[in-house]
Amino acid sequence: MLASDNISYIVYDGECPFCSRYVRMLRLRDTIGSVELVNARSAHPVVEFLRARQVDLDNGMAFVYNGAVAVGDECIHKIALLSTASDRFNRLNRWIFRSETRSRLVYPVLRCGRNTTLRLLGRRKIGSVVT
Repeated sequence: MLASDNISYIVYDGECPFCSRYVRMLRLRDTIGSVELVNARSAHPVVEFLRARQVDLDNGMAFVYNGAVAVGDECIHKIALLSTASDRFNRLNRWIFRSETRSRLVYPVLRCGRNTTLRLLGRRKIGSVVT
């Protein structure tokens, strides 16, 4: 897959202030070890890996963990199950998204908020960006 399979990756939209803040507030390193945060707009090998598998990063962030890929609501659900409850944000995140049903219901709202924010900020979606 990638040069280092023992690293997990969270691929998010670096142009979205909400996405950027969310991934920086997560406390995954305490539970699963090395996690690399990757801007989906970059030419990083994991972005190319996901594109080769036709993962649409405009439809959701991605989590690559132990060679498996989770996107969108499945991504935040898996992250919630693996993150710590070390602070209020992570406890709330874990409570909301540990449920597959809540993740499926809430994630489209979050994606809509991201898309609206990108439009208001005059930023293009990932798919329209040439890297």
